[in-house]
Amino acid sequence: MRNDAENVRVRGSGTQSVYVTLRQEILSMALEPGSPLDEVRLSERFRMSRTPIREALLRLAADGLVTTLPNRNTIVATIDFASLPTYFEALTLMYRVTTRGAAQRRNGEIMKTVRRHQKDFADAVAARDAYAMIEANREFHVAIAELAGNSYYTAFFARLLDEGRRILRLYYSTFDDRLPRQYVDEHEEMIAAIEAGDVERADQLAIAHAAQIVRQIQEYIARDLDRPVAISMP
Repeated sequence: MRNDAENVRVRGSGTQSVYVTLRQEILSMALEPGSPLDEVRLSERFRMSRTPIREALLRLAADGLVTTLPNRNTIVATIDFASLPTYFEALTLMYRVTTRGAAQRRNGEIMKTVRRHQKDFADAVAARDAYAMIEANREFHVAIAELAGNSYYTAFFARLLDEGRRILRLYYSTFDDRLPRQYVDEHEEMIAAIEAGDVERADQLAIAHAAQIVRQIQEYIARDLDRPVAISMP
């Protein structure tokens, strides 16, 4: 029989597995906003007790990805379009502060990581793989934040990028997942400015990069918010 320590370890492993799987499904829109998350059905799906399921849902709630209703039912959190102006404001600030900071603290080893994520992003754009684009874009900007050297900024920026992935997924679908090459080129310009230590240029590029993303998402929402959008997932 397992001892208490083994039971905790096994349960913790189960919680992590459920958390990672559901988080990916929510962020990729495979689980749409408002979808019910029933503990009994999830327990049957993952073939484990309800305790690790409940713990995983609590973690997802802390991430802002699920919501517990007054009747105690749990659903995938809806996208709060009304809060997007303040979200965009915070996102733009973090683009700027992390890109500027990276240009101030150049580091060849971390830049290798940045370039690796940029290659992944370019490959995903060429393959029209929306989920891979969003993942690589997130890792690219988080690596730049890590280069800037402020762990609080990095954690906050990562959360903002995670919260925005569902919006990006909707937006990419309007291109039929044919993302313009412009996005790849803008990343390359950021890399060049960081490697040159050109702080002001890095700041200008971050402002422009954030502004065009914000503008295009706002235009999509204004145009298509009332129309259902079919999302195809890998």
